[in-house]
Amino acid sequence: MKNLFITIFAALTAICSFAENAPRYIFYFIGDGMGLGHVNAALAYNRDILGNNEPLLMMQFPVNSVCTTFSASSPVTDSAAAGTALATGHKTRNSMIGVTPDSAAVQSIAQILHNRNWGVAIATSVAPDDATPAAFYAHQPSRYMFYQIGLDAAASGYEFIAGSNLRGIKDKDGNPTDLMRQFEQNNVAVVRGIDQLNTTDSQRVVLLNTDSLSVNNIGYTIDSIPQVLTLPQITQAAVNHLQKHSPDRFFIMVEGGNIDHAAHANDGGAVIKEILNFNQAIAIAYNFYLSHPDETLIVITADHDTGGLALGNSYLKYTANLGIFDRQKISKDNFSAICKAILNSRRIYTWEDMKQLLADKFGFWTDVNLTNEQTETLHNAFIDTFELHRGADEKTLYNSFNSFAVTVFKTLNDHAGIGFTTTSHAGNLVPVYAIGAGSHVFNSLNDNTQIPLKILSLVNHQ
Repeated sequence: MKNLFITIFAALTAICSFAENAPRYIFYFIGDGMGLGHVNAALAYNRDILGNNEPLLMMQFPVNSVCTTFSASSPVTDSAAAGTALATGHKTRNSMIGVTPDSAAVQSIAQILHNRNWGVAIATSVAPDDATPAAFYAHQPSRYMFYQIGLDAAASGYEFIAGSNLRGIKDKDGNPTDLMRQFEQNNVAVVRGIDQLNTTDSQRVVLLNTDSLSVNNIGYTIDSIPQVLTLPQITQAAVNHLQKHSPDRFFIMVEGGNIDHAAHANDGGAVIKEILNFNQAIAIAYNFYLSHPDETLIVITADHDTGGLALGNSYLKYTANLGIFDRQKISKDNFSAICKAILNSRRIYTWEDMKQLLADKFGFWTDVNLTNEQTETLHNAFIDTFELHRGADEKTLYNSFNSFAVTVFKTLNDHAGIGFTTTSHAGNLVPVYAIGAGSHVFNSLNDNTQIPLKILSLVNHQ
């Protein structure tokens, strides 16, 4: 009987503790494609190159755990199935959004909270109709049904949605659809950039990038594109908007989508810079938490691992030289675009011209000491691509990379000490970090379906 009393008392104490610490402000960060190897590489760069002895902010949170990511159809998930699991607590098949494997719609935590009069913001550095953000408001059998996903966004009622551009505004033939009119009819102001956002008093807004041509993402941090949106800017805008329109309680999902895009490209330097940028966005939520420590919950995880990134490779063996990435001035996407432009131009581009470009953009033969064999490999790849026109592009999920660019970035990663296993996803565990009201419930092995259910259980104790 005594043991039974102790057990009941402990359970009641736990419930009371939940009740006292139920969050009113929830930040849910998803580093798309951010595996443990990606975080470890960014940690090493932050420590050894930037000289910061403290770990990344998210790694300093009291909860440091891991998460499984398999989908209903495969041990290696895609973003649609993983996003659905993280949003709704349900497994589904790869490519499906907000539905079960038999296409039954399931509500996301954002939808449930919004129905309870919480303010909701869904923000990303990629397209807001991409798989992960879409899983928080859409219910479609395919992640590629962009027009239908856009209709779901317009009808969601959410106060704030942000990202690069909406792909459903044009059909497959490039003709305009009526999607923008659908947003207008649902009293949603669609604005481009922070300046336009500041001029609207609409309760419901969709914030898009200033560059209407950058469809898939807002641009990589490493490219330093002027005037485009950044993830920290988007995150702060979401906080400001919800503080104005839903000050009593809100839910914000922020996706670092460019981590995934860079990892698909096997662009080690861009991956690291995107994780540091993601960390800056997290700092905005953390500053809010410091003002509301008993009412705020921050949860950080990833939908899956992209690229199977590891710190360490066969070329450098027991060392790494991540400082080389400071000589990288351009993403693989943009360098590949330059290579394709050269191929399409009438100008004769010589090997000496290319060597100068590689020295300027990557520090090759100056800061990066290539061997004679590596130089010969690059030269042969140049001849195959630009003179003999027989180089085959490397196709990944979001791009098709010029063959010479692939060789250049393989060489760069080798010298930095970064290795990739794939240009697709990997089934590795991903990290979970948390701080704030009720964060201890994540302090064990999680499955991705458990994370939204645990968040909701904390809220249900209010």
